Amino acid sequence: MRILVIGGGGREHAMAWALTSGRADVTLVCAPGNPGIAPIAKCVPADLTRPDELVAIADREGVDLTVVGPELPLSAGVADAFADVSRPIVGPTRAAAALESSKSFAKHFMARHGVPTARFADCSTSNEAFDVIARGELGFPVVVKADGLAAGKGVVIAENRATAEAAVREAMVDRRFGGAGDRVVLEEFLVGQEASYFVLSDGRSFVRMSSAQDHKRIFDDDRGPNTGGMGAFAPSPLITAEVEARVIKEVVEPVLAGMRAEGNPFGGFLYVGLMLTATGPKVVEFNVRFGDPEAQVILPMLDEDLAGLFMAAATGRLPSRAARIRDERLVGVVIASGGYPESSESGRAITGLAQAAAVPGALVFHAGTAARDGAIVTAGGRVLTVVGRGPSYQDAIAVAYRSAAEIRFEGMQFRSDIGRKALAAHVGPNPPRST
Repeated sequence: MRILVIGGGGREHAMAWALTSGRADVTLVCAPGNPGIAPIAKCVPADLTRPDELVAIADREGVDLTVVGPELPLSAGVADAFADVSRPIVGPTRAAAALESSKSFAKHFMARHGVPTARFADCSTSNEAFDVIARGELGFPVVVKADGLAAGKGVVIAENRATAEAAVREAMVDRRFGGAGDRVVLEEFLVGQEASYFVLSDGRSFVRMSSAQDHKRIFDDDRGPNTGGMGAFAPSPLITAEVEARVIKEVVEPVLAGMRAEGNPFGGFLYVGLMLTATGPKVVEFNVRFGDPEAQVILPMLDEDLAGLFMAAATGRLPSRAARIRDERLVGVVIASGGYPESSESGRAITGLAQAAAVPGALVFHAGTAARDGAIVTAGGRVLTVVGRGPSYQDAIAVAYRSAAEIRFEGMQFRSDIGRKALAAHVGPNPPRST
C-alpha cells in the first residue's frame, strides 16, 4: 500500500513510524515531512493551504490512501478536494472541520445536540463582548476564546473584568490573531481535571483509540504561557471505564449522529478535550485531527494494522470497537527552542540524536528540524518529542528523561515534570488552562 501523510511535525513522524513498523508492504510519501521522517518516507515539498496541490501530489505519487495530520489543510478543504476525485483520505470535510476551526460553531452545535459543555456567549463585536463581561453573567474567572484557529494562543483565562476586556481588545480590536479574532466566545470557567479522548470515525462507526493528558504551559508545574504542548502521557488514569462510557454516550455518539443529521458526516480523528467536573465530563474543545504531542504517545501503544484501520476509516468500512492497545505506559517530553512560545531560534545544531534513540524503550520524533550541511538543526519552536515506554508511568518517565538527557542544542528547553500527574500520589485537580 502506498500512503501519503500530509504534514511535517512530530505527530506526522509518529504516524509515519507507526504505519511502517513491521509493514514491509507499506510505502510512504510525506508532504512536506522532516529529516526524521526522511529515512522511512519520500518527503516532497508542499503548500498545506493548497488542496489542489496536495491532490496533484497524490496523483503524481500514485498513492492509495492519504492521512491528514494538521488542522490547516482540513480547514482549507483538502478532504473535499480528495473526495471530488474519489481518492480515499482520512480527515473531515471543511464543513465538519468547523468543530475545530470555529469555536462559535462548535458551541452552538453542542447546544443543539445536548453535548455537555460550559455556558457561553458568542460575540460578533467587541462592544457585545464588553457588555457580557460587564454584566458578569458567566462569572469570573471567564474564558475568552478567539473564534478561529490561532495556533493554541487565542485563549485567555481572565480572572477579572479588566483582564477579560483586555483579552477581547487584543483579539477583536488589535487583531493579534488576524481573522481568527473576528468573533470571540466567552465561556464559563469549568473546575475539574482535564484529559483528552480520541476516536477514529468513518462518519458512522468509530474505533476508540485511547486517552491522554497533555501539558500546555511552558514551565514546570503548569506555569507560564500556553504552548502547542510541552509533553503528554497515555493512557490517562482519569479516564476510567465508567468515565469512558459516559464520554461515548454523552459526547462521541451525539456528535457523530449530529454531524450526520446536519448533512456533514464526520470522518477522521475526533479529539475530545474534556474537563472532568463534579457533575460529569464536559467538553472544553474539539480538534478534528490527532493531537500533537498526544499522537506521539498514543500511536506507539496501538497493536493494530494501522494502514488497514486508516483505509477502513477512509472507505466507510470501519468496525465499531476499541483499538487493540499494548499493556504499557508512554510519556512524551517535548524539547523546544530557546524563546518558545513567543519566538523560536532556528539553525542551532542538534547533537545526541542517535544516542537518545538508542536508549532502550525510547523513541525520538522530529518536529521543528531541518537538514543543513550534513547536520540536523533546529527549525521551529517545538523541535523534538522524546517518548519513553515502560510497564509503569514511573518507568516511562525515567526512559523519556534518560533519552532527553542525550540531546544538546543551544537554547534548548523542556519541562522536567511531564508525566508526574499520572503518578497516583500526584493525580489531582489541574491548574486552570484551556485551549
